[in-house]
Amino acid sequence: MAKATIVWTKIDEAPALATYSLLPIMRAFTKDADVEIELRDISLAGRILAQFPDLLPEDKRVPDELSYLGELVWKPEANIMKLPNISASVPQLKEAIKELQEQGYPLPDYPENPQTEEEKQIKERYDRCVGSVVNPVLRQGNSDRRLAKVVKEYAKKHPHKLRDVSPHSKSHVAHMKTGDFYEHEKSVIIEKDTKIKYIFEDKNGNQTVLKEVEVGKGDVVDGTYMDRKKLRKYFEEVINTAKEEDILFSLHVKATMMRVSDPVIFGDAIRVYYAKLFERHGDIIEKLGWKPEFGMQELENRLEQLSEEERNAVKATIEEIYKERPRMYMVDSDKGITNLHMPNDVIIDASVPAVIKNGLQGWGPDGETDDVVLSIPDRSYATMYKEIVEDIKARGQFDPTKIGTVQNVGLMAMKAEEYGSHDKTFFPPADGKMKVVDEDGNVLIEHCVNEGDIWRSCITKDIAIRDWIKLAVNRAKETGYPIVFWLDEYRAHDRNLIEKVKEELPKYDLSDVDWYIKAPADAMKFTLARFRNGEDTIAVTGNVLRDYLTDLFPIIEVGTSARSLSIVPLIAGGGVFETGAGGSAPKHVEQFLKEGHLRWDSLGEFLAFEESLKLAYKQLKTLHQKDNPRILVIAEALSKAIGKYLENDKTPKRKVGQLDTRGSHYYLALYWAEALATQEEDKELAEKFSKVFAELKENEEKILSEIAAAEGKPADVGGWYHPDDEKAEKAMRPSETFNRIINNLLES
Repeated sequence: MAKATIVWTKIDEAPALATYSLLPIMRAFTKDADVEIELRDISLAGRILAQFPDLLPEDKRVPDELSYLGELVWKPEANIMKLPNISASVPQLKEAIKELQEQGYPLPDYPENPQTEEEKQIKERYDRCVGSVVNPVLRQGNSDRRLAKVVKEYAKKHPHKLRDVSPHSKSHVAHMKTGDFYEHEKSVIIEKDTKIKYIFEDKNGNQTVLKEVEVGKGDVVDGTYMDRKKLRKYFEEVINTAKEEDILFSLHVKATMMRVSDPVIFGDAIRVYYAKLFERHGDIIEKLGWKPEFGMQELENRLEQLSEEERNAVKATIEEIYKERPRMYMVDSDKGITNLHMPNDVIIDASVPAVIKNGLQGWGPDGETDDVVLSIPDRSYATMYKEIVEDIKARGQFDPTKIGTVQNVGLMAMKAEEYGSHDKTFFPPADGKMKVVDEDGNVLIEHCVNEGDIWRSCITKDIAIRDWIKLAVNRAKETGYPIVFWLDEYRAHDRNLIEKVKEELPKYDLSDVDWYIKAPADAMKFTLARFRNGEDTIAVTGNVLRDYLTDLFPIIEVGTSARSLSIVPLIAGGGVFETGAGGSAPKHVEQFLKEGHLRWDSLGEFLAFEESLKLAYKQLKTLHQKDNPRILVIAEALSKAIGKYLENDKTPKRKVGQLDTRGSHYYLALYWAEALATQEEDKELAEKFSKVFAELKENEEKILSEIAAAEGKPADVGGWYHPDDEKAEKAMRPSETFNRIINNLLES
């Protein structure tokens, strides 16, 4: 019998723990619907282990599931539930390696400064696991991200709190005015299928080929660079301004996703803010092998290698700097964790909305909130953030009960735009030129650069751009909302996209579609006017803005981007359904390991699974000519269950003794069974789930008490990055009564 297969991804931290409880429920409720759910491991630990099959004993080897999924997304049967995974920084990578080593996996240490050919190869393997390596593989389609109607309606009835903004707020966005990626960008549309070379040429004319890439006719190729001298000058100016105005200094970059360029920007902020540290203790820093890109936390860790005298001298200088420099925006003021402690701690798409929610204020070292300078070096998107910050200062905080919604159609297929630039980011080894040259010897792009500047390129495939425009038009027709292309005619890359948009749109019937092309700052102004008026808009953006806006607006609208519906209609016809946002996942795990209480809200998984079931129905019908309306009955029942889950406020709560993730999963099952029992389209299902609902309802108190009994004490799951399945399942399924009901469903 033909079945539709849904791939559920095994990932990291809190959503991974939640899966141990949730996945059996999903399998039990879909067992009779020709739907099979299989688990594929793309966690950081799984990705690491997959890189070293030659070093692992046979019983410890794992398949390369990410590569498998990379092939699957190009098949029409692809149907993937992609939960949030770690986009690992180097410090996180090293922690994961250490944990795996302690679990008995004979992995080599991560060689930060490889000397031998073997060490270089080991580092190359490990580096395949760092940063945003999962998303570019799976996202072979463009992004359709929005809030489900049930979530938006709930938020209007039960609005979250946004702190009022002082009319005297000094908070503002600061960006570079010269020398940034925006200023230097050059872009070309490829005229024929060809191969391009990235070349560095020194002042003597000696050339080094850095990379070769095949490109196709119509593809857009960009090149740009950031002047590091001007970057550091900019940081000095911003730091001085923060000191003069007595506000907090903060830096907002994306060192996880932009894993090659942004850690260097982060490191330069450290070089400038802590300049005295480098002046006084350069020899010690060199001896420790510490790089500013690693963050101040890593320096603190390495100080333990020093003599007490040297360690105290370095610490004294740091304390002196904190007295002289402006106060810093804090990640955790209680623990003294600053904005510059870890490159992955302050991520722009989450950190700027957090400041907005907090009345345009950040947390200072004294544990109190204060105004803050939001330092966003590159103008490409800083102007958009500047517009919303100034709008809030002028018009006040947003009212969640009155605002509209902003949906997003994002260009991200086939590693489109900046997130595909990891392997095409270079640091010139000397003063000279960076060139992009085609196979006929034509110089497509050329820049004069200085040693150490950040030069990067990205390639956006023609097929991805046209699919993006098609998706935008389809969304406009489905919703009736206007679409706004956030494209800047003064930016080289965007000019080429504008040309393609104007060429492609006339191919569609646009009689019922309102569309606009506006630069990010103007697009934000236009969208905010509608937003405040309760009107809905679709932002059609490139890859980076997709990432930023799909956190920004949902956080303003409903308090979190974890409640967004994120669909990737794949170019090949399948679909990827992304869930939640993993930014808070580490804190949830910390609490669970300490207190046995997990507060990860699986709402994103619930919403995505409903859409995944709908695709499964279509796939069975189109690929196997099998009509199974039962799948739609189950999906519709899930939708009703989600509505009741929200209305009855069964989301996980913060403290031990309150409802946690496991209890929230029980309530989803209860409401889902009730919806199936009361529907009239499928009598057999109704009869079956009438009994399930009765049993779940009858045992409500017992099930919740069995879950509660597991709280208030440390939980052992066998590992942070690589949990022991048996221990984790035991911790996440503590109710024998609930387990029996679900297991009976699975076996029936």
